Parts: sequence; C-alpha cells; structure tokens
Amino acid sequence: MNAATVPEPRTAAALAARRQRTEAALQRVHEAIARIRREKAQVSVAAIARRADVSRTFLYGNPEARDVIAAALAETSDRQTAILVEQDDEREATWRERALNAEDALKAAHAEILTQRTRIGELFGQIRDLEAEWTEEAIQRITTENTALKQRVRQLTTDNRTFDERLKAARSNLRFQDRRVADLEARIVDPGSAT
Repeated sequence: MNAATVPEPRTAAALAARRQRTEAALQRVHEAIARIRREKAQVSVAAIARRADVSRTFLYGNPEARDVIAAALAETSDRQTAILVEQDDEREATWRERALNAEDALKAAHAEILTQRTRIGELFGQIRDLEAEWTEEAIQRITTENTALKQRVRQLTTDNRTFDERLKAARSNLRFQDRRVADLEARIVDPGSAT
C-alpha cells in the first residue's frame, strides 16, 4: 500500500499516536532536566537522553526538545558562572585574609628581629667591657685555676664513688653481723636447740 491508498482514519490515528509519543517523550525530557537540576548534576544532551529514555536524534530533531535543552544548558552555564564568581570571591577573601595575616606576622617578625639585634648589641658591649677588664695574665691564671678545679672535682667524684661503695659494703656487713648476733642470742637463750 502506498500513501494514496491508506484510508484517512488510519492516518489520523497514526499521527495522533505519534503526537502522543512525542508529547510523552517531551514530558520525560522536562522531568529529566528537572531531576538533573535537583541533583545539581552536569546538564548535557547525553545525560538528558539517558534519563528521559529518548534518543539523541529525537533531542536534536525535535524543535521543542532542542529549545528546552538549549535553555537548560544556558541556565546551567549562568548558574555555573555565578558559582565560579562566588568561589572566586571566597578565594579572594581567603587570600586577602591570608595576606593580611602574613603582613601582621611580618611586622611582628621585624619587630622581634630589631629587639634581638638590640639585645645582641648590648651583650657584645658587655663582652667587650669584660674583656677589657681582664689582662692576658689574669685570663691565663683563671684558666689554670679552672683546670685545677676541674681536676679536683673529678678527684672528689672518684672519692665519693669509693666511699659510697665502702658504705654499701659496711651496710652489708652490718646486716650480716646483725643476723649473726641474733643467731647467737637465740643460742644463748635456748642452748638445747642449737645442738
């Protein structure tokens, strides 16, 4: 059968069914776009086709679907631009705060460095004053006395260690003697139990 021989009511029914399928597909496209927006997912032709269960050919071929997708993509682009601008503003505020904090820290560091330099200068002055008071002969004498004192400290440490060891030995002997005396006292009190 060719188009000329198809009865009029069948053609009208087929056209109505096609229009109904197209409207249902367009409704699914609208719902898919709304779902993608709610989920804040990336809007794309492939994502819409997949969620609406329609072909990409339908989306590109149907003028209404094409317009809806173009509007969704434009809105998404505007929303993404707004989000990017907001993120840039947040980053700029963060960097601005970091820069201000760094400036404050730098000022504090410079102040501390100046204080330390002043203190170092004062200490160097005191060292120079102390060095000026001492003659080479006095320094040599103090060095010799210091060496002698260090040797004396080593000797006393050694003596202390020796006396400590002797004290421990004496305490051990005393404990032994106490036990021995207690044993002898027990024998004196009870001479029969010792044999």
